[in-house]
Amino acid sequence: MKVVREKLLEWYKINKRDLPWRHTKDPYLIWISEVIFQQTRIDQGLEYYKRFVQRFPNVKILAESSEDEMLKVWQGLGYYSRARNLHYSAKYIINELNGKFPNTYDEIIKLKGVGPYTAAAIGSICFDLPTPVIDGNVQRFISRLFAISEAVNTSKGQKTISNAIEKIFSKKEPGDFNQAMMEYGATVCKPVNPECDNCCFNEECFAFQRGIVNELPNKVKANAPKSRFLIYKVYKRMCDGETQYLLYKRDNESIWKGLYEFPFEEFNSKKSIEAELNEPKSLYGSVSHLEPLKHQLSHQTIFAFPILIEFDDKLPINVTLAEWYSVDQIQDLPVSKLINSVLKSLGVV
Repeated sequence: MKVVREKLLEWYKINKRDLPWRHTKDPYLIWISEVIFQQTRIDQGLEYYKRFVQRFPNVKILAESSEDEMLKVWQGLGYYSRARNLHYSAKYIINELNGKFPNTYDEIIKLKGVGPYTAAAIGSICFDLPTPVIDGNVQRFISRLFAISEAVNTSKGQKTISNAIEKIFSKKEPGDFNQAMMEYGATVCKPVNPECDNCCFNEECFAFQRGIVNELPNKVKANAPKSRFLIYKVYKRMCDGETQYLLYKRDNESIWKGLYEFPFEEFNSKKSIEAELNEPKSLYGSVSHLEPLKHQLSHQTIFAFPILIEFDDKLPINVTLAEWYSVDQIQDLPVSKLINSVLKSLGVV
């Protein structure tokens, strides 16, 4: 176990990627990086991280920002509850903790949206707390190293992984050790085509010795994503010489809470919306169908059918929950990737 620990730390010191948050122990910056990269690969999220910390370089500025502004900067990363939790916790740190970031595991984990993984990462990297992290990269690396057969997304599998980590964990260098496990899983012990020939643990890795690397980690299969079928009604008008669109801000508890979108109707299947799509145009005035869109989320597949409805006079619908926004105003509104795709098809963004 000591050999594994020393090899991993040595490998990390030589091979770690040069990433901006690895040049600091500022808990705010580490917190932002850990939240952004919870469900986003580094190559996909690096520019988002840079943009976010450039606009909100410290917890005070983040806390003082509006939700719309913060979500706009986050736009494109998805999983918007992460951003809302960051915003909420930033206000909590400023208002309840006098602007001081908590420095114990028990206090860090109290921050909204912070779970055991994020609390352990911040605690070990910033405050040298001996708290091991377990994310997908760590699960894969450890399950192969110890040839753990239990499904890693079950409570039994998670406990086995945790016990295995304890055997090799470095309490002297907890931050580097945690980052080393994550880095090794991300760059060497990869999900597909792991670099076993270049792995420094060939002699210690039980999965490699048994020829079962590609069979691990085991996981209980998740349910297939649910399909949803939506018609977005894109209302457009000319007002005082400028083009305006009707949007509303979601205030219900959904993944897109706080984001702006077009009014929509949901149907049980694609077949069930055909009648709506083929309604006489005279009902709406000038109607045209935009390009249908397919949007994949982790837990659902959305099939969206936007229709553009243009008016020359007063809109004959109830718009109490929506407002008209000019093209310039829309540039500053936070929207989902799906709505952004609709806006692109309209030439608005």
